[in-house]
Amino acid sequence: MAIRLNDDVDESGEMHDINVTPFIDVMLVLLIIFMVAAPLATVDVRVNLPASTAKSQPRPDKPLYISVKADKQLFLGNDPVNSGNLSAMLDEHTHGNKDTVIFFRADKTVDYETLMNVMDSLRKAGYLKVGLVGSEQTGAAAQ
Repeated sequence: MAIRLNDDVDESGEMHDINVTPFIDVMLVLLIIFMVAAPLATVDVRVNLPASTAKSQPRPDKPLYISVKADKQLFLGNDPVNSGNLSAMLDEHTHGNKDTVIFFRADKTVDYETLMNVMDSLRKAGYLKVGLVGSEQTGAAAQ
């Protein structure tokens, strides 16, 4: 039985295989760095977010507002609505146009869970273009 050990060696004695050991070493170091850094990217700090100082955008001709009052009452425009028939009411107001921008307003005392429930209802209804409405800060209050 004959075994040939140097298949990739040419007449000059040079090997033509790619040495992947340094590549594997670099990949393992990067993997360790990402494994250590990934938990640091999450935010677990409670913060009181400031009001927006961004310039206001031009108002559309007929904006459609969804509002949540401090007592968690939901309104579509000026009409009270419950989360169960929100989808049907949106379809009625937008004539089924899912590309309509919905402006979402909420009282600053409304809890995050209520906001997320309304946003989830909008997503389930197919309305993905949602604009969040905030109050503008004046020059003295912004600094």
